Amino acid sequence: MKFKNKPLRIACDGESASGKSFASRLIGRKYGLFVLNSGLAYRYASFLIIKHKPQKTISFLKKKFKNLNYKKITRRNLHAQEISDHVVNLAKKKEIRKIIRIWQKKKIKKYPRICCEGRDQASTILKKNPKYDVAFYFTCKLKIASLRRWRDLKKKVPLKEVEKSLKNRTLQDKKRRQNPLIKVPNAVEIRTHLLTKLQMLQKMSKEIDKKLVLKYGSNFKTSKK
Repeated sequence: MKFKNKPLRIACDGESASGKSFASRLIGRKYGLFVLNSGLAYRYASFLIIKHKPQKTISFLKKKFKNLNYKKITRRNLHAQEISDHVVNLAKKKEIRKIIRIWQKKKIKKYPRICCEGRDQASTILKKNPKYDVAFYFTCKLKIASLRRWRDLKKKVPLKEVEKSLKNRTLQDKKRRQNPLIKVPNAVEIRTHLLTKLQMLQKMSKEIDKKLVLKYGSNFKTSKK
């Protein structure tokens, strides 16, 4: 890929189990991007709190996230229902969000070619300095999203309970005061329940390639076939 070392920053925001993680990995592989899942970072914070029960949560998490290797997060299964229930309230807290935001910014500085995935990537994390090149906003019908998460949980939790949890999480994400889930004005909406995996990749690639041509010129060889 020509200009493969040129900066490229993609923001992927969306509702729980909307397919944004899968899409981010697809785009990451195609364009050679470091993929950073902020949701996993919050889930890892919940995991640590549940496991260690620290008396001073803020100082405990500051220490844990100071030099945290992202691979340490990705190696764990962090989608247990206990973590899902805990992280809803954790993600509302200003000091917690600040700790994870600082950690994210370090990764963004280290990797100029990056796909950041979460709920406030375009509106906060990649809003400026540096700003995202392309923003995507993911949605999915609740019943389909619930089935996805239910399968992730290996059907260990009743489907109705998963659906209730996802509905509550998305509602809380949109209503919270600190960096709520919103669709920025120029974000491209991806309705994953209406698209195949290939169609989703093609739609996202089209927008990214368009931006790359605008940024680097019409001679830019956009993406891998």
